[in-house]
Amino acid sequence: MRLNQYALFTSLLVCGSLAWLPGEHRQILSRDGVDLFNRSSLHEAGLLKKRYLPHDYGNDKNAIRGVNLGSLFIVENWLSDDVFKGFGCNSKSEFDCVSSINDQAKANSNFQGHWGSWITKDDFTQMVSYGLNTVRIPVGYWFLESIVDKSEHFPQGGEQYLDEVVGWAKDAGLYVIIVLHGAPGAQATDAFTGQLNSNPGFYGDYNYNRAYQWLEWMTNKVHTNPAYSTVGMLELVNEPERLFDASKYPSVQANTDSMRNTYYPTAWSKIRDAESSLKVSSDSQLSIQMMDQKWGSGDPKQYLTDLYLAAYDDHQYVKYAGVAEDKDAYIKFSCGDNRSGNWPVFVGEWSLSVATDVQWTDAWNPNRDENKDFYRKWWAAQVMSYEKTAQGWVFWTWKTSGSLNDPRWDYKMAVSAGLIPTDIDSAYTMGACS
Repeated sequence: MRLNQYALFTSLLVCGSLAWLPGEHRQILSRDGVDLFNRSSLHEAGLLKKRYLPHDYGNDKNAIRGVNLGSLFIVENWLSDDVFKGFGCNSKSEFDCVSSINDQAKANSNFQGHWGSWITKDDFTQMVSYGLNTVRIPVGYWFLESIVDKSEHFPQGGEQYLDEVVGWAKDAGLYVIIVLHGAPGAQATDAFTGQLNSNPGFYGDYNYNRAYQWLEWMTNKVHTNPAYSTVGMLELVNEPERLFDASKYPSVQANTDSMRNTYYPTAWSKIRDAESSLKVSSDSQLSIQMMDQKWGSGDPKQYLTDLYLAAYDDHQYVKYAGVAEDKDAYIKFSCGDNRSGNWPVFVGEWSLSVATDVQWTDAWNPNRDENKDFYRKWWAAQVMSYEKTAQGWVFWTWKTSGSLNDPRWDYKMAVSAGLIPTDIDSAYTMGACS
């Protein structure tokens, strides 16, 4: 990261709010006045880049290198089954858990305990020490409590914890991507939406309107709350339905068409209108992210007339890619894995997990010393591909808990287990793709 000091306001005014991407080097002052620029090394300082134009980011060698905060604000039982167990829930989703507790005050207390302890400020310090520069934060629509229906069951009181976590990321000098991971009505048949809805209800005017309110609320936070000064990207919705599921779910085609021709253009306008009302300058606007065309929901930009600061999210779990169950095949696949498409694109979710039927056999067990070299090289192969054919990556996820106990899904655990080095640049010297 190069030298070029540039003062950042210690307290953001609406007209001067700045957003960033990793790369260009600026002074970063934490909320308590610590000068992060003048630490012992630029790498440690977590220096960030002013918001970029899509066509010029490819000229910068610095890529997004990050981790997701999965299961923090949307608990996913498979990642952290001890959380719901601790609440006395035998549930797979937050909606079901809160419903089963049948006591809103108790549910609130349980979830607030989780939000206040599962990720700490020290986690962000550790991320920076591992060479990471970005966090992607999945959030549910219910954090804006005014748009939650009385018929919906979600924990309350999350906003202050979100503010705190985003502030810790800012204090560490980390770039932040916030994603609407749980949309009103659920955008997919999966508990990552916060509810298990067999017929996703997101794709209609009522729930689109609630999502627009959420996006406006978040946009206002970014540009008026100093804790959000390193939030540079807002994702309109995580992992919507995909066209190749249409044979199972006849509504998918209509849903994806509606999302692209109605939700995306209107959501885009709502964000830009909110910024305009706050007098945010064009070079300080949010990057707006949508799932890349490779995801399978169609071309996200098909009905957009404005692509200024557009960005795209590509998720690649090789575990599900049908690669031959052979270590060399995994590395060869990832070395040649071209993730380019809509531009600029970031691989916003990926892992080191392998095919389910072999993952805990002796030949693939990550806890066996003889397998660690494979996982290091496969990590390196993915890092290089995602930095060569995309603009960087965000690993799923930073931390897990409970019975999963698998470093292939847990960046923090993978570093401790020796599967991921703390020097990310070493990916280029391991010979994984030579």
